[in-house]
Parts: sequence; structure tokens; C-alpha cells
Amino acid sequence: MNRFSSRWTTGVLAIVVLVALFYGLRHEHPSAQPAATQNAPTAATVPPTQPSTPPAPQTATPSRAEAASSSNPHDLSPNAAAQAPAVPNFVNLVQAVKPAVVSVRVKSDVTPQITSGDGGTNPFEGTPLEPFFRQFGAPGQGEHQGQGLRHQYVQAQGSGFFISPEGYIVTNNHVVANAVQLQIVRDDGTVLDAKVIGTDPKTDLALLKVEGKGAFPFVNFADDLPKTGEWVIAMGNPFGLGGTVTAGIVSAMGRDIGSGPYNDFLQIDAPVNRGNSGGPTFNMNGRVIGVNTAIYSPSGGSVGIAFDIPATTVKPVIAQLKERGFVERGWIGVQVQPVTKEIADSLGMKETEGALVSGTQPDSPAAKAGLKVGDVITSLNGSKVKDSRDLARQVAGIAPNSPVEVGFVREGKQDTAKVTIAQQQEQAKPTRETPPQSSTNPQSSRLGIAVAPAARVMGIGEQGVAIIRVEPSGKGAEAGLRPGDVIVQLGGREVSSPDEVTRALEAATAQKKQHVLALVRRNDREMFIALPTG
Repeated sequence: MNRFSSRWTTGVLAIVVLVALFYGLRHEHPSAQPAATQNAPTAATVPPTQPSTPPAPQTATPSRAEAASSSNPHDLSPNAAAQAPAVPNFVNLVQAVKPAVVSVRVKSDVTPQITSGDGGTNPFEGTPLEPFFRQFGAPGQGEHQGQGLRHQYVQAQGSGFFISPEGYIVTNNHVVANAVQLQIVRDDGTVLDAKVIGTDPKTDLALLKVEGKGAFPFVNFADDLPKTGEWVIAMGNPFGLGGTVTAGIVSAMGRDIGSGPYNDFLQIDAPVNRGNSGGPTFNMNGRVIGVNTAIYSPSGGSVGIAFDIPATTVKPVIAQLKERGFVERGWIGVQVQPVTKEIADSLGMKETEGALVSGTQPDSPAAKAGLKVGDVITSLNGSKVKDSRDLARQVAGIAPNSPVEVGFVREGKQDTAKVTIAQQQEQAKPTRETPPQSSTNPQSSRLGIAVAPAARVMGIGEQGVAIIRVEPSGKGAEAGLRPGDVIVQLGGREVSSPDEVTRALEAATAQKKQHVLALVRRNDREMFIALPTG
């Protein structure tokens, strides 16, 4: 019994020793490793050589400094991440500029203009029945016709902002057009009567004036265009909710929305709605970068696409409205169009820049200076002309009677001319010419068009070749030719017969040109169209 107990005791002790030894090996305490981070390493503390295989990547997010460094110089993402700012706080900015923003109330007379049943004339004029018609009107027009209709008024709303302590306010022309009464509502609720100092429909701008005690808070325009991606805030009176502030960024620059030749809109994504028209958009320095004017919206509400007249356009227009109540614009008397890739190819130009002269008016400054159809205007007083719209804006901004040096390209050679700017006049609407008679016997051409000498087609004129028919699937139709057009020049040479058209196309093909430039007259307006030679 004693022998059995001693064996049992020995076995238990052995098991305990083994368990203790195993536990000690699994949980061995490290040596004094932290101390090595404070003292110079010795041979005993040098870590063993690591294997050549790189360690597994860490899951921690890299810092901005780490993200900014990249072995590939073409990788833009790390640097962009390092430059990305946090969302700004707009509170102080809004509080600073908000007192200068106003709501504009407009009272308009929308009384319908009712005339007599036959278009406004009295069929009994000169007869004894004339007074009765004048008193009672035509049958079915009602008993109040002779007494006149009651005036009907509607209230419209917009936005604006003070630009001087004297009470001058900028808004849109379409906000105050046809107004019979104007009022502005300030940020503190004060209502003041306003009067129109001047309007400019071509840029959709208007200048108002209010009277009051003391100076008004005002804001200034930015001197330079903003940059795409820059933070902005829009303020105004959407749906009558005055003092509304929205934030966003500048989405794009130089937008053409077809509202006129002198605007080059900024696109912003700050929510803008009906009633915001005429209100300001501010940059983060509290300067006005643009005037809210239009939105793109299938539903009528904001979808994040709004358009502002840039401050660089607003400032000179408002200065003239303040000075004289209207805007004077320069004029040189040319019809111009953009230089497309095809037109540049036909002219032997490498860049699609400048404004192509498609017509000059008789006795105009351009004609007197020697500018001709086919010239490409590339600069004004050394300032580069990007396209036809840019030329229109630059010329319009020059005071009448000012001399300018016009740089242009003619037949591949650069030249200059001195032009004296004239004042722009309202131009008469061109009359429509009689369409050509289809009884002419045309000849087909490689462009898929049928042509005949213009002198043989009634109402077309004596010069050029008239286009009688255009095949819908032909190259001429793709280039933009229409029946009734007159080709005046082709490849820089005047044409008067179908044979001359064919020879001009063959000459351009021989010069290995893919396009040949055609001067086309359409409805009293001349333009250039690049026609394919193949």
C-alpha cells in the first residue's frame, strides 16, 4: 500500500512539473527590450536579420505626409489627397455679407391687350355706326369693352445686393423688366422703394437705387475669375424665402448657354432656385464672383446646375449704367464664326483659335482698315482672341473712337491692321430671299448636291453657285449645306459654275487637304463651311 502511494505521489509531482515547465516556456517574459529605445544599441540588442520577403501590408490608413510621397511622378492621387481641405465653416462669412443682400419685389402690369375682332380696326369707321362700335365693341367682347379693362397686376420676386453706401443695387434685367413699382426688403425687414437707374438686356443686368438715412452696407466685386473647385456661397430670395444661404463649388468656367454674345457664365453647384435671380455668389473672401442668373432644371427646381454672370463682366456694365443709364459698345462691322478643326485644316492652320471673318459691312471700320472675308482675327491690341465670342466681348468692351491694332492671318501669313472702333448700332433684321426655283437643270457633284449658276436662279443673285438639292445622306448635308445656299467662294476662289466647283475640289485634293473652305451665303448672311474633299 505504501509502495502504491509513493508511486502515485511521484507521478502527480512529475505531471505538475511538466505543466509548470510548459506554461513557463509559452509565457516567457521578454528581456529589457524597451530600454534599448533609449540607449545606444549594443551587439546584444541588434535585432536578427529579417528575411528578404517583405512583411505583410499594414491595415492602418497612411498619413497625409505618407500619401503625398509617391514613387510614380504621374500618380496624381497622393498629392491631391494631401491638398484636400476640410469643409469650411461659413458662419462668419455669412454674418459679414448678409446685410448687403436684399429681396426685390416687383409689381408688373399684365393687363391683356384686347383689340377688336378684326385685328383692331373699326369696320364702321367713317359711317354713322362708328360711335356705337367704339362704345360697345365687336360682338362678343362684353359690355365693358368701351369702358376699358381693369388693370391686372402680379407680384414677382428676385434678389439683389448693395454695391455702394449710396444705395445702388445690382440685380438682373429680367427681374425688373416691365415693372411699374419696385421695392427692396433688407435683411432687417426694412422695405424701401427703388427706382431703375439703367438696364442692359444683352447681359441681363440692371442697376437700381434706393434712398435712406445713413450709409448702406455694401459688398465689392472680385477682381479675378474664380478657379474651378473653389468654395462659394449663394445668397438670395428663393420662392420668397429671403436671406437664404446655400453653399457649393465652382463647377466649370466659360459656359455658353445661348443667352447672348457677351456673357461667359460661371457654373456653380450651390442650390439656386426661382427668386435667386439677381443675387450674389461670394467667394471665401467675401467678394462677389458672380450674379445668379439662370439654372438648368428639367423640373423647375435646383438640380445643382446654376449659372452666374462673372464679376469681370458685371463691373464694366454696371459702371456705364451708373454713369449714363445705358451701355455703349464698340463695333467694327464684321460677321465672324469659330474656327473649327475642319476649317483650320482647310486654311492650313495648326490651332483652332481666332475668329474667322465671314463678312464685312460696307463702310464699316473693318472694311476701311482692309479686313477681308477669309481673314482669321487672332488678337486685339496684343490680347489673344480665343474664338468668335471672345472677339465680340473684347470689341464690345472698347470705347467708341478708340484705335486698336488687329492681328489676323491671311493666306497663312500673319499681318496687322489699324482699326478705329465705332459705336454699335441696332441692326435691322435681314429680309428673307426668295427660294430658288427647282426647274433649273442642275449637275450633280461629289458632295451629294445639285448646283446651278446663281445667275440662272430667280431671286438668288448674280454671284456664285446656287444649291438646288441636297441629298440627306450626302457629305454636303453632313457639312451643313442646305437647299437655297449659294457657294460664293471655294478654296479662296470665286465660283460661278458647277465645273468651277469640281475644279476647286480637285485642286484641294491635289494639295492633300482633307477639307476645302467654302464661303456660303444664306439669307443675306455669309458664313464659312468646311467641305470634305474625299
